[in-house]
Amino acid sequence: QVQLVESGGGLVQAGGSLRLSCAASGRTFSNYAMGWFRQAPGKEREFVAAISRSGGSTQYSDSVKGRFTISRDNAKNTVYLQMNSLKPEDTAVYYCAATYGQTLVVLDSLYIYWGQGTQVTVSS
Repeated sequence: QVQLVESGGGLVQAGGSLRLSCAASGRTFSNYAMGWFRQAPGKEREFVAAISRSGGSTQYSDSVKGRFTISRDNAKNTVYLQMNSLKPEDTAVYYCAATYGQTLVVLDSLYIYWGQGTQVTVSS
């Protein structure tokens, strides 16, 4: 069992930045590939970014590429999502997720553990 707790969400003006954190506990963090997803009101959950177990490989959705950066610190059991140049369309609940023994995972159905989510609101 892996417990995931997100933090760092909030209200920010368009063009601003936020850094989300996801703290993991319960298992060996470095055995899990990690991902960030988001869900806006009335929309389906969508992939944002993924990172491999070592942190050496990353992948992003086209909508955030060049603006968001995913990283991880295996010594701190934490994955981060640095979000820059935020846009109103980035407004959503952001979730981190973990999956065992994979490299980079884009499909949400392949993730085993999920956090409770953190709200990000970008005002225009």
